[in-house]
Amino acid sequence: MGNPYSQILSHPGALAFSTTGLLARLPLAMTGLGIVLMIEHAYGSYALAGTVSAIYVVGMAAAAPVLANLVDKYGQARIMRPALATFNLGLGALVLATVLRAPTPALFAAAAIAGVATGSIGALVRARWAITVKDAGELHTAYALESALDEVVFVIGPVAATMLATMIAGPVAILTAMAFSLVGGFWFLSLRDTEPPAQLRTSRPHELWEEAVDPDALPTTDTHALAPTRAHVPARARPILYIPAMWCLIGVMLCVGVIFGATDVATVAFSKDLGYEAMAGVVLAIFAFGSLISGLIYGARVWGATLPVRLAVGVIGLAGGASLFLFIDSLTLLAAVMFATGFAIAPTFINTNAVVQQVVHPTRLTEGLTWMSTATAAGASLGSALAGVVIDARGGHAGFWVVVAGAAGAAVLVLATLPAIRRAISTAQL
Repeated sequence: MGNPYSQILSHPGALAFSTTGLLARLPLAMTGLGIVLMIEHAYGSYALAGTVSAIYVVGMAAAAPVLANLVDKYGQARIMRPALATFNLGLGALVLATVLRAPTPALFAAAAIAGVATGSIGALVRARWAITVKDAGELHTAYALESALDEVVFVIGPVAATMLATMIAGPVAILTAMAFSLVGGFWFLSLRDTEPPAQLRTSRPHELWEEAVDPDALPTTDTHALAPTRAHVPARARPILYIPAMWCLIGVMLCVGVIFGATDVATVAFSKDLGYEAMAGVVLAIFAFGSLISGLIYGARVWGATLPVRLAVGVIGLAGGASLFLFIDSLTLLAAVMFATGFAIAPTFINTNAVVQQVVHPTRLTEGLTWMSTATAAGASLGSALAGVVIDARGGHAGFWVVVAGAAGAAVLVLATLPAIRRAISTAQL
């Protein structure tokens, strides 16, 4: 039997969209940390830096599902090209406002504009895999590959952002992220042969946002021409938030996001307190490197345990390992524990995306996957903001208390919602 990764990448167009998707999502690992470093260097406040980063991520969390719904309906390129341009304009405005030491409302506005236009490149890539591979086994491998590539992003991104911001100038990390976004993003969107077909095309562009928020906003006279009525829509084709299991996953991933957001800010502050601020990116990259290794191993084999059980094991392993950060007083030991804990990250995301693929209708797959990244991003914004406040009041190491809170929430929620997730998967397979 050949290498499973070589097999899936041999499909026409797969290597091209996976590679360009990797470039396009490098800004994901650079932007949040880059904002924290840039704002803290300019204004001297972790609380302000965490708040600006949180506003950026909240904007992303609020708008990404809407963008994903539009993408499913009208196509990736049609929706994401203008969004990508807006994202970079917002980041450019944030850099300019920081350099000019603008009032904080200007920082908030620029961060919000960038956030709402971010979208989820990872979901776009995974949606392409869903129509490219030939069976469930290949889809499992493809999702594992993309989770591993996510970790490549988080190995490179934090190190690059920290080095650029601390060794050259605060804004350079954001400017570099913009370059990757423009080159990788527009290149990815130019690959039309592997783009999933739009589910609904219309000549009424003024109704795009209405329809994304409310599928019933279509005029009654056009409903039969453009889509089946609600009475004829299969249960899994109904809006994502009508599926209880999706709320379960959203809650779990929100808490996982708190772990990540608080870890980023606390690691930067803790490293600075110890006099090694430039090492913060290296430590965070080691965290991601553990996940990269586990993702490649996890995706290369078939597992006997059921999907819900694997999901719970991954979340609990991540929560347990992250809780140990609070009890560490050196960067070397922190890096070692982060490396080990990182082994739970990729399997958690692989299994989460697999559950989504099982319980949502194929015509809403991009939206369903985006809700997972949205929940994680929203949790990260909350975690970074709370950690910033705690750090300003009690020092860098105290920020890890927020990590512990997120870990506890994730563990409790995954155990409490496991029966609902099991039922949803069983129902979807009938």
